[in-house]
Amino acid sequence: MRSTPDLCDDHADAISVAEPIFSNFGGRERFGGQVVTVKCFEDNSLVKELVGTQGEGRVLVVDAGGSMRRACLGDMLAETASTNGWAGIIIYGCIRDVDEIMLTDIGVQALGLHPMKTEKKGIGEQGISVTFAGITIYPGDYLYADNNGIIVSKEALK
Repeated sequence: MRSTPDLCDDHADAISVAEPIFSNFGGRERFGGQVVTVKCFEDNSLVKELVGTQGEGRVLVVDAGGSMRRACLGDMLAETASTNGWAGIIIYGCIRDVDEIMLTDIGVQALGLHPMKTEKKGIGEQGISVTFAGITIYPGDYLYADNNGIIVSKEALK
């Protein structure tokens, strides 16, 4: 995958760029793919369910409401996602088990780190548009992420 700056240079009129509020924590520093969305708040039940399915090179985008009180992803879910072929996970919220996640073959970007796990109440939505970091992301969009930032387009970029 090409860098996000190169993609921005070549496709400026076809992309949205997320505000620079995310940090890169995964074993893959550069990743991209078609988007699957989840919206949840301090409950990662749907995240656990989705990473247990075949990722097929897609990117899971999780709108965790920007919560800085609970971690929506840990090492076990990241490992499951990697094993099932997910390219990466974007968490608009926190993750935990960062040392293990950094060793896992998956891209992970999040707002920050928190040691407390979420509760499992089965609350959340999937397959809906999510808005954060100054952009709206729709299921089926294409997301590209690296240490330079996150960009989203309606079509796959080369």
